[in-house]
Amino acid sequence: MTRHFTKIRDLGCESAHRLLVRAKEMKDTDFRSDLMQGKTAILLFEKASTRTRVSFETALFHLGAKTIFMTPAESQLGRSEPLKDTARVLSRYNDCMIVRTFGQEKIDELVRYGTIPVVNALTDQGHPCQVMSDLLTIYERTPDLSKVRVAWIGDGNNMANSWIEAAIYFRFELFMAFPQGYEPDKSLLTLALQAGAKIFCTNDPQMAIDGAHYVNTDVWASMGQEAEQKRREKAFAGFMVDEQLMKYAAADAKFMHCLPAHRGEEVSEGVFESPASIVFDQAENRLHMQKAILEWIFS
Repeated sequence: MTRHFTKIRDLGCESAHRLLVRAKEMKDTDFRSDLMQGKTAILLFEKASTRTRVSFETALFHLGAKTIFMTPAESQLGRSEPLKDTARVLSRYNDCMIVRTFGQEKIDELVRYGTIPVVNALTDQGHPCQVMSDLLTIYERTPDLSKVRVAWIGDGNNMANSWIEAAIYFRFELFMAFPQGYEPDKSLLTLALQAGAKIFCTNDPQMAIDGAHYVNTDVWASMGQEAEQKRREKAFAGFMVDEQLMKYAAADAKFMHCLPAHRGEEVSEGVFESPASIVFDQAENRLHMQKAILEWIFS
């Protein structure tokens, strides 16, 4: 049966926990293998990328695979070829699709019509590879995740949705603060709460960050929302993670951001460049976690 990684729930609880251990082993040993020797992965990207593209291409090289990078401008996707046709064609050439796109429904269609594994490298609804990498970053410092309190400050975007999903399997406490009207997916939140996830939502950033061990944020306007920038700046007033807000977190709290960051907007320069910031450890861990995900898919 073909394994896909379109959301964290694809893993199941046991595999999700095992991936943290395996990714740390891979990092500690600078892991290489020929698991994907002779295989080709197509990176189908509709959104710009630095970390996602480079970390995935490097991960695939470390596992012995070749890569092909493709955007709509360089393919028939830019000329309205049906996605289901693309899925069936690419499945006959390649062994895996790494997809960075807009709607989650595009991922679902590639899974439905393709015959090879599909990995969600980001959609507007979720960013599972990033959040699994962020969990690895926390796990390195606090192996018992049940003792961890994570704060999310800002937009109820794809990152927030994937953090909610992660809380189903990893029993950390998740305190989330959003401006009114910028909450995450309500059906997903309901599902997570019904599954026993410890998630608490508020419109008060100070309340969410109080006592947090790890403080997370993201840009206020994601890719595709640039036209909303000015309106969002007004709505998110008071949601910048700055030195004053960080005082409410735990004494040794760490700051996290999936990057790129807009200094002076969602985070101050001082917090971003402080010793508490572990953003570049997060970025590095994309490589190790994605190797573990690919191994899970192809083993």
